[in-house]
Amino acid sequence: MSDSSPLPPVRLHPEAELARDALSTPLLARAARLARWAGEDTRVDAGGGLVEEQLPAAAAHLGLAGDEAAAHASEAWRVAVDTGLVEIVDEEEGTVATGEDLALLSGSPQDVLGVWLTALETALADASVPDLDDLVDAMSAEDGGGRIDFASLDWDPEAEQEFLDGVLGNLYLLTVSEDGPGDGPVPLPALAASMIVPSDMGEPTNDVLEQVSDAMMRLDDQFRILEPVGLVEYQPVDEALMADADEEPAAVVDETDVSRYGMVRLTPLGLYGLRSRLLEAGIAAPAVGDLADKGADALLDGTSAFPPAAAQAETEQWLDRREPLAAAGELLAAARGSDAGAPLRRLRCQQALSLVGVVAEPALREVLDDPELGGLARVWLVERGFEDVPAPSEDMVFWLTVDTIAAQLAAEGNSEELQGLVEGLAQQHGGFFAAAWKVDHPATADVLEAMGRLHPDKKVAKEARKAAFKARSQQGG
Repeated sequence: MSDSSPLPPVRLHPEAELARDALSTPLLARAARLARWAGEDTRVDAGGGLVEEQLPAAAAHLGLAGDEAAAHASEAWRVAVDTGLVEIVDEEEGTVATGEDLALLSGSPQDVLGVWLTALETALADASVPDLDDLVDAMSAEDGGGRIDFASLDWDPEAEQEFLDGVLGNLYLLTVSEDGPGDGPVPLPALAASMIVPSDMGEPTNDVLEQVSDAMMRLDDQFRILEPVGLVEYQPVDEALMADADEEPAAVVDETDVSRYGMVRLTPLGLYGLRSRLLEAGIAAPAVGDLADKGADALLDGTSAFPPAAAQAETEQWLDRREPLAAAGELLAAARGSDAGAPLRRLRCQQALSLVGVVAEPALREVLDDPELGGLARVWLVERGFEDVPAPSEDMVFWLTVDTIAAQLAAEGNSEELQGLVEGLAQQHGGFFAAAWKVDHPATADVLEAMGRLHPDKKVAKEARKAAFKARSQQGG
């Protein structure tokens, strides 16, 4: 995910709901239970972990059994320490006490989520570390077993963290994009490929496919670690896929079933957590509702880069907090301007006004004579069946046309919809270009140049380019 690309706004669940989700995540719930279980006889080692002989009791208290019980109990204890639910009283003696932050789990949603975010960082750190058995084998004998020989592990801690951050960033972007899977899961191969396969590569080479396969196996381990903290819901890679080729399959499997290769989705809590991390890293990660308490100028500018559905959701929240007539007046005032962003502001204003009821009529009639707003005001009034709407002058019609195309260019670029609009205009108005170049609008030349690019008829396109040249000469450019 590029830091320079603006992210679409995320739709977050209410904080109270997210806090309830956080408290019910297996990892934080276990950490809280161990914090309440710990007493005077509880002992920790030099690193703050539970001493080995107390892990069975901790696991039993958590109701854990099986080969992984002690490991899960140790992980939960580490989260309890990292989040301040448990405090180490005496490092030499290894004694502990209940941490002050345990009370935060009974506090406000923000308190709970703050603790959970710290737990998330612990889980992410764990997910970036290779298998512990490999770590032990990599302890350098020359240093008395006290240091890790990263070279023998072929493991770069910073690169591993960057890889995981990149994967989670791509998963976040896929989730918040309007053309992405939304709440649906993402196949693990697609997520791995997004980090490995160059965007301009056609058919991946065998070497690249092998890298994707290796990345999938890394991600399979990492998502298994991240699921208990509530970041993701994860369907692991089918173990049959990793069996030796000589082994007989346990059952007949569907080779076309992509879910066998792993499926992952961010939870609502995971979306909240990743957005918090993005903001902490200085990346703009807007959320729907951020602009609800701001002025109309902030709304129109802020939603200019939003996808349509997100822009409407943000605008609806903004309107819900205002009286309709006053809101319409504020939107119209904010839509004025001759700067480069003004056409798109007016388009967003027009879209916002479509959500306001007929009670806004006085505000629209008030701007009928405004050269920048009179056209859109007439459109609004006529579409709602109001009478006594004065016909626009020819100058106003052409100005509104240029303004509309300029806004569409800013919002969508050279889209098929815009090409259709351009073709329709040229067909309906035989002398369009002869009149359009004279329009007193800052974007006239740019709009005509775009029409020349977009129109499929070479003769019409040439007319548009000539008109653009005239407009630029008139504007002194």
